[in-house]
Amino acid sequence: MTPATREQRCWVHKTADVIDCLPKSAQPAARKALQEIYNAESREHAARTAEVFARQYGAEFPKAVKKITDVEDELLAFYDFPAEHWIHLRTTKPIESTFATARLRTKAVRGSDGRTPAVSPVFKLVESARNRWRSVNSPHVVALVRAGACFERGHPAEPTPAVAA
Repeated sequence: MTPATREQRCWVHKTADVIDCLPKSAQPAARKALQEIYNAESREHAARTAEVFARQYGAEFPKAVKKITDVEDELLAFYDFPAEHWIHLRTTKPIESTFATARLRTKAVRGSDGRTPAVSPVFKLVESARNRWRSVNSPHVVALVRAGACFERGHPAEPTPAVAA
């Protein structure tokens, strides 16, 4: 990771981690509370909802709450990008499913000498999987993200006017 790269934790995996720390009776309500965090309309609202989650579950299930509070900044990093892209940034599942397919199909090739025999089948599998990938919402905004534009509440932030000296 380069110094300018931001880290976004996967909400699907984090939710599973948190739910695993809870008894079955508390899981449905906790899952709903976690969904309220990552589906909030802004980072501020998500942070407040995370505080509510911490107060609600912290006394009885501190291990579960710690899994959210320790990495809250990484979990909420997607709010600093265009709102149209939030759905893509919250989870790593699409990436993992592509590589899982390739990993399963290349198990038989692993015993062969070197990585060369696996490269061609993996390339073909990923190329085939590409046809099923979902396109990025609002692809025209990607150029702004790549250019380093700042976003507030999912929308481009107004540039601060330069102060004349």
